[in-house]
Amino acid sequence: MARLTERAGWPVLQEHGREWEGVRLADLFEADPDRFVRHHRTFADALLVDWSKQPVTDTTLRYLLDLAREADLPGAIRRLLEGEHVNATEDRPALHTALRAAPGASIKVDGEDVVPEVMATRRRMAEMANAVHGGEWTGATGRPIRHVVNIGIGGSDLGPAMVCHALAERAQPGMRVHFLSNIDGRHLEAVLAEVEPAETLFIVASKSFGTQETLTNARSARSWLLEQLSEADAAEVVRRHFVAVSANTAAATEFGIDAENVLAFRDWVGGRYSLWSAIGLPIVLYLGAEAFEELLAGARAMDQHFADAELAENLPVILGLIGIWNNDVLGRETHAILPYDEALGLLPAYLQQGDMESNGKRVTLEGAPVDYPTGAVVWGGTGTNGQHAFFQLLHQGTRIVPADFIAVAEPPPGRADHHRILLSHFFAQTRALMRGKGADEARAELREKGLDEQRVEALVPHQVLEGNRPSTTLLLRRHDPWSLGALVALYEHRIYVESVLWGTNAFDQWGVEFGKQTAGRVLPHLEAGVAPGLFDSSTEGLMERALGWQEAD
Repeated sequence: MARLTERAGWPVLQEHGREWEGVRLADLFEADPDRFVRHHRTFADALLVDWSKQPVTDTTLRYLLDLAREADLPGAIRRLLEGEHVNATEDRPALHTALRAAPGASIKVDGEDVVPEVMATRRRMAEMANAVHGGEWTGATGRPIRHVVNIGIGGSDLGPAMVCHALAERAQPGMRVHFLSNIDGRHLEAVLAEVEPAETLFIVASKSFGTQETLTNARSARSWLLEQLSEADAAEVVRRHFVAVSANTAAATEFGIDAENVLAFRDWVGGRYSLWSAIGLPIVLYLGAEAFEELLAGARAMDQHFADAELAENLPVILGLIGIWNNDVLGRETHAILPYDEALGLLPAYLQQGDMESNGKRVTLEGAPVDYPTGAVVWGGTGTNGQHAFFQLLHQGTRIVPADFIAVAEPPPGRADHHRILLSHFFAQTRALMRGKGADEARAELREKGLDEQRVEALVPHQVLEGNRPSTTLLLRRHDPWSLGALVALYEHRIYVESVLWGTNAFDQWGVEFGKQTAGRVLPHLEAGVAPGLFDSSTEGLMERALGWQEAD
């Protein structure tokens, strides 16, 4: 497979990029009253995607689509959705789309239809949740389960946490959910302080049931629970208060978890794409099986769109190609995610993992080093808070940051006045970033304040905003599980589109694995003392100082 810069369409795109020097988005809107009409699409009357404030024209998109066809993007989409081994370095599919398949569908992995197993797992998740909500599943002392603590890290934490936070309005009566991910003991203590031991169910989410952070936290939680419920039978305490999501049933049962309460998932489910699997158990326990099914249905609808829509009408494709344009042609290597919705406050961190762990790659599928930027630096936060923090850099900084603005049209119950103000900021910011403020406008505003001419001229340079800052607007019609599922699947597929154009593997994470390996070599020397000469002088010096301070205290 050719690298991005080796494709015939690449020089054409580069030359087109040079033609953009000096072009202003505001001028494009003035020259073309129909720019918004042509550069937005609405998906299922539920999600509007507007890229008219991105630096693209019909010509830009035509060149990008030519490059996509040259990279055989349609074939790559088909290979992903049909379960081919697109994760080449680990020789397996990346078939998270199968996890949201409709009943009766057939999706095969190496000749095996995996949908029956997916449906069986969903049924078991629903049964467990119904037993908890109906009071049939009680703790070891007979009290109902009111607290769910998910113990996991990375994809076993970020996805379920994001969904539960986003859809908390749909929480089952009396249920609370907590997420424990950090090996920092303060996180463990903070979570345990919020729960009632006799009413708490712990989920240990680890594919191998050997993840260091997760297992350490699980063992500590088990010890705490046994101490708190010391009058109950110890085996019964673990059996009634712990379940597992893991491919290693033997290790989970050795921990004390009943084999019937171990939910499995396959190795073709990547962590950052796993919230749709048994990893979504905290979602089902907190929100109910119906809400989870709605979430899956929204994602499934986006999957179908990704599979069927022509490239020029395909939303994940369009957004992925615009990402390539901004990153590789225009040199804009960061990407801000800005939800104007407090419930979506965890979405930037979730997408940060999804994008940077997928596309933070330096070699192609064939192992050849790339000579172009790949994954963008993804960051962000809730928009209204961001306006009073980092938006200053977006408006007047020297780095141009493409940004996604996300909001929901439907106001929360009883707060329409708040929502109007929120949306006024949402719509105003993308306009302000695009339009900017010229010197004449700044000068007129300062004169209206009654400032003398000397002061006016001194302040004008500080109040000029160049504008021409790109953004995409994603407007959801409603705040519901279906819409969230569609939104998340849209970003999943966008990430894959970019990887196809770059010729990289979006589904491995060898850098993450290397970090774990290195920590494994360091830990014994924190337990037994630092042996000189094993590490660099900085690492040894830092370890020695930390140990010295620990001993002194």
